[in-house]
Amino acid sequence: MITRDPLEDIEIDDLPKNAANCAPLTPLWFLERAATVHPTRIAMVHGSRSYTWLQTYHRCRRLASALCKHSMGAGSIVAVIAPNIPATYEAHFGIPMSGAVINPVNIRLNASTIAFLLGHSQSSIVIVDQEFFTLAQNSLKIMKEKSQGHFNPPLLVVVADENCDPEALRYALGQGAIEYERFLESGDPDFAWKAPQDEWQSISLGYTSGTTASPKGVVLHHRGAYLMSLSNPLVWGMNEGVVYLWTLPMFHCNGGCFTWALAALCGTNICLRQVTAKGVYSAVVKHGVTHFCAAPVVLNTIVNAPSEDTILPLPHVVHVMTAGAAPPPALLLALSRKGFRVLHTYGLSETYGPSTICTRKPEWDSLLPETRARLNARQGVRSITLERLDVINTKTGEPVPADGKTIGEIVMRGNVVMKGYLQNAKANEEAFADGWFHSEDLGVKHQDGYIEIKDRSKDIIISGGENVSSVEVENSLYFHPAVLEASVVARADERWGESPCAFVTLKPEIDKSDEQRLAEDIIKFCKSRRPAYWVPKSVVFGPLPKTATGKIQKHVLRTKAKQLGPVKLSKL
Repeated sequence: MITRDPLEDIEIDDLPKNAANCAPLTPLWFLERAATVHPTRIAMVHGSRSYTWLQTYHRCRRLASALCKHSMGAGSIVAVIAPNIPATYEAHFGIPMSGAVINPVNIRLNASTIAFLLGHSQSSIVIVDQEFFTLAQNSLKIMKEKSQGHFNPPLLVVVADENCDPEALRYALGQGAIEYERFLESGDPDFAWKAPQDEWQSISLGYTSGTTASPKGVVLHHRGAYLMSLSNPLVWGMNEGVVYLWTLPMFHCNGGCFTWALAALCGTNICLRQVTAKGVYSAVVKHGVTHFCAAPVVLNTIVNAPSEDTILPLPHVVHVMTAGAAPPPALLLALSRKGFRVLHTYGLSETYGPSTICTRKPEWDSLLPETRARLNARQGVRSITLERLDVINTKTGEPVPADGKTIGEIVMRGNVVMKGYLQNAKANEEAFADGWFHSEDLGVKHQDGYIEIKDRSKDIIISGGENVSSVEVENSLYFHPAVLEASVVARADERWGESPCAFVTLKPEIDKSDEQRLAEDIIKFCKSRRPAYWVPKSVVFGPLPKTATGKIQKHVLRTKAKQLGPVKLSKL
């Protein structure tokens, strides 16, 4: 009698997972591979210092080991308050290699906000750059004052930087902080780190800007970080050995996941402690930079930099990814003419950074430059690791028609959407309503399927019952030859309820002695391009307030517009 092995009767989809054929996805293995494949290739350059991929791997393992010796592990939070320096990059591997979660903190926040972040996250260790030690110290003082005698301060690890005043380092060490390099020396370069047992395990905690309420803690998992780290290079056409300039803060969406992506590509990270146009042009020539990311406001400074800060023509094509705000077509056109090839993306902290791509089409090459720039200014289509993207009616939840006119909310669904907000059940319920992640961005869907943002829901201007897109008005303003930067918000209007109010920064070479004439000229310019009710009824000149990532702070401008009072008896 022939007996059959029970396993031979298993159906095709019933074959079991095992350690040999199923491993949790995590970007941490990218670093091990880079160190194996290209151990002597330069991984990191910061001023006069550089590290190879093997050295970087050893340093990250030392960091993980040192953290474990201080009882860091699964569920622990380690905060990092630092600019784009090697230690910040190393933290993106070393902290999760210990099992802990990295909490990259925006260095431009004030002490009270950072105090909230550190308290809400319950960060046990804070790695802080020497320049920002007093900021961290002041934050901890605020936490102590509010603790009512129950404050357990985190361990402070201070990062020295030869480019900074040594007095700040001496002060930090005098206050009991541990120097970062000494902290690494306490760790094992051969530390046997372990990958997460579950790819749903948290890898990062980042905070939203919190312009109208307390910041929300965005929790990301290893799976999403792995997928976005591979998606970004693929959609951008990045090759192995890429030379990447760190202009985008690593604390912003983990540098759009390029922290981990650069290890996957075995590329070279060029750190830029402070972003200036001169620094960008110099890095392109000195280090052969091929790619960098920047918000439109940063790109604006590069395009309009004085000749002594530029090095033109560029020695090669430089690829730029922009996000953070809708780039004006005029800016994209100017960048193209200088030799920068711009890829426009869109995303949020909640979607691991760039989750939609304005994918270029070959047939666009034959179009006029202005038309091409307008098409590239759209937010585009979903990235390859985002499963669903749509624009829906805010009342019915149904998709809006693909007519480029009907405004709805941009929603997303897939593996590169956050786990949720930390300790905020109400916000999670609202964000994930009806099985979608709700962006709160308003946009349209064009016939070719590309989406385009028209405004944040709170930024739409309602003038005489008509919706006015502040983004569209801003796009017109950027074409004016005197305008360097522009932002448009609603201002109370006695006749129309609201009307557009333009806040404008003029180019340095413009004569600013007659602002009234300039304002009238700008208004006349807009009238030639837009419907009458879209034209700003008031123009305010001066610098624009910005966040650390270069986003214009519209909530500040809305407050200024409110202080101006209503527009009196508009004639339109």
